[in-house]
Amino acid sequence: MIKAKYIDSEIVINSFKDREITYAFHDIDGTHSLIREWPPVMSICLYDVIVNGINEEFDSIENQKRLIDLAGSKPLPETDRFCIESAGLSALTQMEWAIRRAVEEGTITINCNMENNSAIIKRIWAGEEYYDDLPDTDEMKAMLSDKTPRLFKLYEAVLNGYCRDKNLEIAKKDPDKFLVGGSMEFMKMLSDNGVKNYFVTGAVVEKGMGMHEEVEALGFKIGEGELVEDIIGSTWTEKMPKDMVMKKMMRELGLKGENILVVGDGRAEISAGVEMGALCISRLPKEATYQRKLHHELGSNIIVEDYLGDELKDVFFTE
Repeated sequence: MIKAKYIDSEIVINSFKDREITYAFHDIDGTHSLIREWPPVMSICLYDVIVNGINEEFDSIENQKRLIDLAGSKPLPETDRFCIESAGLSALTQMEWAIRRAVEEGTITINCNMENNSAIIKRIWAGEEYYDDLPDTDEMKAMLSDKTPRLFKLYEAVLNGYCRDKNLEIAKKDPDKFLVGGSMEFMKMLSDNGVKNYFVTGAVVEKGMGMHEEVEALGFKIGEGELVEDIIGSTWTEKMPKDMVMKKMMRELGLKGENILVVGDGRAEISAGVEMGALCISRLPKEATYQRKLHHELGSNIIVEDYLGDELKDVFFTE
């Protein structure tokens, strides 16, 4: 059995009551794995759609190569910030935001309710992924149904070419290079003391491929009774918002929020964890001052740069 106790420490930013931890829901990218340097890739993909719109060749091999070359080459204020604030949302939602912004800017022309479209843009930025009270026209629905998954696949292809594939090959030989410090030891400490760990991600999860392949390359064993019980992610065509996944898991497993630990670096998982009453740990670099301020305001309990510090170890104790 493992318990978490409140301590007076720099890493504790919002107080919490002492509690027993039985389950832990972990984000992956940026929280435990550094294989995917995704923000500059997503930023250029979203920016390009907003500025240039979408034609029938937007997801061509030639366009993939162009975007790989452009990724990270210059600041993109709107989309750079959106990537920070939307971290943890389903990738499909992030892609949808860019397409809707292109409609708003007029680089995509389609029959739609412009007022509803602008309202949805604001709500996505605020962290919402469902907005059924703001109906779309049939034309808008059809366009989003076609273009959003295609843009998602384009983004993944650009990400692979920019960093993911080469980093994965290095990680297979030297996983420590792409693990956040102390990550494996922290999760083993939880597992060895009866906590069931789950990975929850906005990326597509297919066994032996993509994110599944990455976490296994880093040394995380997945399966019932293993270090990670399961990895739950998105699909190419259906949103799997983390808040809904985590709340569903809490209901189906018959858990109380106070017995859950949520570990992440994105707004989505931390917001959901706070709403559930879970103990929340944000894993953020020291230089990420904006994100740290945001997570403090969201209600996260602890912010750490890695999992190596004695202060984090002092929060958890066994009986």
